[in-house]
Amino acid sequence: MFNAHELFMNRFRGFVKETSRYLQYVFNGHTAIAILFLISAGAYYYQQLLSDLPADFPSVWIIAIFFSLVVTYSPVHTLLKEADVMFLLPAEQKMQRYFFNAIVFSYLMQLYLVILTLAVFAPLYQATFGTYKGYWFSAVILLLLKAWNLMANWWMLKIRDKNSRMADFICRFVLQFALFYFFINGLAIFAGITTVLLFVVFLYAYYLSSRQKSIAWDVLVAKDHTRMRSFYRLVSMFTDVPHLKSVVKKRHWLVNLLISSLSFHTKNTYKYLYRITLVRSADYLGIYVRLVLIGMLAIFYIPQQGIAVVIGLLFIYLTAIQLMTLWHHHRTVLWIDLYPISLAFRQQAVLSLLQQLLLVQTALFVGVFILQQNFSGAVIMAAGGILWIILLIRGYIKKKLL
Repeated sequence: MFNAHELFMNRFRGFVKETSRYLQYVFNGHTAIAILFLISAGAYYYQQLLSDLPADFPSVWIIAIFFSLVVTYSPVHTLLKEADVMFLLPAEQKMQRYFFNAIVFSYLMQLYLVILTLAVFAPLYQATFGTYKGYWFSAVILLLLKAWNLMANWWMLKIRDKNSRMADFICRFVLQFALFYFFINGLAIFAGITTVLLFVVFLYAYYLSSRQKSIAWDVLVAKDHTRMRSFYRLVSMFTDVPHLKSVVKKRHWLVNLLISSLSFHTKNTYKYLYRITLVRSADYLGIYVRLVLIGMLAIFYIPQQGIAVVIGLLFIYLTAIQLMTLWHHHRTVLWIDLYPISLAFRQQAVLSLLQQLLLVQTALFVGVFILQQNFSGAVIMAAGGILWIILLIRGYIKKKLL
C-alpha cells in the first residue's frame, strides 16, 4: 500500500546521506582555515565600522532589505526526482502528507539562514538604536513571515507562468521591506496597513492555487533539480561530483582570444584543450571571475596594508585550489588517452594555464593598491604574489597532478 510519509522519509534519509558525504569534502582542513580567517577578518572590520558608525548611516534600510530577502526567498524542497512525474502521478491525491513533510522540512532547513541574519544584524541594530528592545520582536515577525512565505511559494508553484511567480515574489518582497522598515522605525500605523496588504497578497496566491486542479509536477522537479545542481556545482570546486552534468557555453569571442596566440603544434594540443575548457565550461570561468572580484573588493576596503596583502594571497590560494580541478575535467573522455602525446605536455599545459591565471589575478590585486596610491603595498603584493604562485604551482599543485 502506498505510504506518502514513508516515501518522504526515505527521500529525506537519502538526501541527508548524500549531502553530508559531500559537505565533508567542502569543509576540509584547507577550506576551514580560509573560511575561519575570512570570518575573523570580517568580524574585526564590522566591529570597527560599528564603533565609528556615521549618524546618517542607512542602518534601517540595510536591515529591512536583508530581512525581506531572507523571508521572501523561501523555496520548497520537495526531494522529487524526474521519474516521479510518471510514477507518482497516479498517486497525486495521496501525496498530501508527503508535501506537508516537505514544507516542514524546508522551513526547518532554512532556519539557519534566519538565525544567521539575526545574529549578523543585531550589533548594527544595537549600535543604531542603543538597545535590543524592538529587535527580538522583529525576530518573531521574521520567523512568522518565513512560514507564510513558504506557504505562498508552495501555492505559487502550482502556477506554470514564470512571470506570475516572479510578480508575486517582487510584490511580497516590496511589501515586506516596507513592513520591516516601518516597524523598525516605530511607525505602527503604516506597518499595520502594510501587513493588511501583505495578507491580501497571500490570500490571492492561495486563490490562484485553489483554481489549479493538479500539481505542476514538472515545475517542482525542475526547481529541485536546479537547487541540487547549484549544490553540486559548489561541491565540484572541492571534489569530483558524478551527479553533475556538464553545461557548455559557446563564448566564441573569448575562445578566439585565448587560442589565437597558439601555434599549430603538437606541444600545444593540451594548451588548446584546457583553454577552451576554461572558457566554455559553465563553472571554471565563473569561479575565477567571482574570486578575483571579491578579492579586489576586500583589498580595496581593508585599510591595513598587511592584512590586505594577506587577503590577496588567500584569494590566490583559493583560486588555485578550485581551478586545479581542470586536470580531472576530461577524466571520462577516453579519446584523450589515445593522443600520441606525452603526459608531461598535459601536466605542463594545466600548470601553465593556472600560473597565467594567477599572475593576472595578482596584477589586478596590485592594480587596486596602485589605485589607492599605496605603492609600497603594490610592491609587496606583487613580490609576495609571484613568490606565492611559484610555491603553489611548483610545490603543491604539481605534486597533485602526478
